Amino acid sequence: MNAPTILTGDRPTGPLHLGHFVGSLRQRVALQHTHSQFVLIADLQGLTDNGSNPQKIRDNIPEVLADYLAAGIDPNLTTVCLQSALPALAELTMLYMNIVTVARVERNPTVKNEIAQKGFARSLPVGFMAYPISQAADITAFKAECVPVGDDQLPMIEQTNEIVHKMNSLLPAPVLRHCKAMLSDTSRLPGIDGSAKMSKSLG
Repeated sequence: MNAPTILTGDRPTGPLHLGHFVGSLRQRVALQHTHSQFVLIADLQGLTDNGSNPQKIRDNIPEVLADYLAAGIDPNLTTVCLQSALPALAELTMLYMNIVTVARVERNPTVKNEIAQKGFARSLPVGFMAYPISQAADITAFKAECVPVGDDQLPMIEQTNEIVHKMNSLLPAPVLRHCKAMLSDTSRLPGIDGSAKMSKSLG
């Protein structure tokens, strides 16, 4: 298969909902017929704001997987992975953390918005602050060339490519691939309170 490799996925913080179906699941079902597609159940990233309730993440892993299958994601066409079952992703995250500054993570508008939305203030978990670095590790480990995202995730792709550029400059020869965003043709559905996008984390 010569089509670009795709990586996408979800944090298992709750059951998937209509917003996921409209914004990403339908697209994944179509892409699995034309691309090499990996879907990551990002349980470690789910812990970044649920560290005191790991059972919530554990319980939602099979729920998210069941939602994938129900939506039409075919395990014969799409490789579904559990993040915590791939320790190399955590190792790569740690390596990348040593070349990304706190100031750079703080400038990420997506992270800033989510910190404000969740009301963390000084109780902000370090893992949550650094989750864009974890996402970069996921993307580069799978050698993904296209990453389906919403508009709010574009800063994550930008930061991933910065990490790729920096790492490649430190190596004898480039080994990491740059990636590009694949935007959905459907805009995000609003939450029922009208104040944010529909979100399983916000209930």
